[in-house]
This record gives sequence, structure tokens and C-alpha cells, in this order.
Amino acid sequence: MTAKTAQPMVKAEGVHKSYGAAHILRGIDLEVAPREVFCLVGPSGSGKSTFLRCINHLERINAGRLSVDGQLVGYKQKGDKLYELKDSEVAAQRRDIGMVFQRFNLFPHMTAIENVMEAPVMVKGESKAVARERAVKLLDRVGLGDKGGNYPTQLSGGQQQRVAIARALAMEPKLMLFDEPTSALDPELVGDVLDVMRDLAESGMTMIVVTHEMGFAREVGDNLVFMDGGVVVESGHPRDVLGNPQHDRTKAFLSKVL
Repeated sequence: MTAKTAQPMVKAEGVHKSYGAAHILRGIDLEVAPREVFCLVGPSGSGKSTFLRCINHLERINAGRLSVDGQLVGYKQKGDKLYELKDSEVAAQRRDIGMVFQRFNLFPHMTAIENVMEAPVMVKGESKAVARERAVKLLDRVGLGDKGGNYPTQLSGGQQQRVAIARALAMEPKLMLFDEPTSALDPELVGDVLDVMRDLAESGMTMIVVTHEMGFAREVGDNLVFMDGGVVVESGHPRDVLGNPQHDRTKAFLSKVL
């Protein structure tokens, strides 16, 4: 397991999120260490994906504090008060956080290599030559070195998701967020995407993964949190939680998915 001596890469303290009367997150407290693979599991509607989206301020939290690498996400503190950052400041924070969604969200009018190049050129102001060189290496890394000229419609779902991972990596993030990255894929395509994520974990990337792939969580994860009803019900090493759950709600959930 990853040592907890370093400053946490992600720290959530009493995080709440509501949509009107619906209280989605009810006081989430957790820490993710640098280089850790942190898995979030639980039933639909438990708040997993909402929490992930709060980490890069795609969703604003209603109470509590969230920080990435020691910096508050979406806010700055002056005295005892928190002030929301400007959109440009939030965008600057997001550069360091890669996110991979269930649906691949590739630009349909761009080739695979153009999709991977786009953010470094447009957001970081990199030259196209530098961005292209990195894009070639990243596509090669995700096993798609021969698909750079293909458009998304010419790729399978699994290939599109691997392009999406390469695209997130092109910004050289310090943290990667995965929101059920295999749930929209045909079963035979899941393995290729998980292999890429396994390689990323071995390279030391800090990853938070919302997943239903319990085998991946058991094999690759350093920590696993089971969420339900907007709270952390149980947490620990994946093998311990999956092999010997302590809470009745965790047992009931795992009996259906394992």
C-alpha cells in the first residue's frame, strides 16, 4: 500500500453536494495518496460520479473542502472565508487533472491524433510539432500507434476510450479521474482499456477510478471505498473489503456484483 507520509494528492473534508432537495453527498471524508490507485464502488445513485466531478469542479460543492495536491479546488481562502475562483483560474487547475468519462467525448470531426493534440495546442499553447510528437507516443502507449489517422467513427468503443485516455494524458496531469470507463463497452473490449489503466498504475500515476470491475479493483487498487446514499460506508484494501466486507450494506451489494 502507498505510504501516507506525503501530502495527500486528494483530500476531501466534510464534502456535501445537493441538487435542490436531493442531498447527493453527505459529508465525504477521504484521502488519496500520491501514486495511489483509489477505487470507488457502489450502487447507481450513491454519489460516486458526482464526487469525481467535484474533484475538478465540474460540480460545485455546497459545504466542506476539497483539495488537490494541497490546493483548494475551485476556491481560495481569505481569512475564515472561501471565495470561488474565476473560470480562468478553475480552468488552470483542471489542466493538472485528467478525466476519462463513460462516453468517450471525442471530437467527431478530428482524427485520433488530432484529438490527442488539441488540448496541449489550444490550452497550453504548445507547438503542433511538439504536441504531435507526444500524441504519437501516447497513441503507441495505448496500443493504437497505427490508428492516428482514423476518425472516431472508424474506431471501436474500446479504441475510442483508449484515445480518450491518451488525450487526457497529453496534458501531463498529476491526477487521473476515471468515471466508469468500461461501462459503455462491449465485454470483449473491456480488457484492452483495463490493460492501459494497469500500465498507468504501474507507472505511478495517481488514479481515482469509479468502477464496477471488481477484478481490476482487487488486482490493481491500493484502496477501495464503498459508497451508498452519499456516504462512505466502508473502506480499506480492496482484497479486504471485497473478500471480507464488514458492513451489511457492503455485503448485500457485493453479493449481487461478485
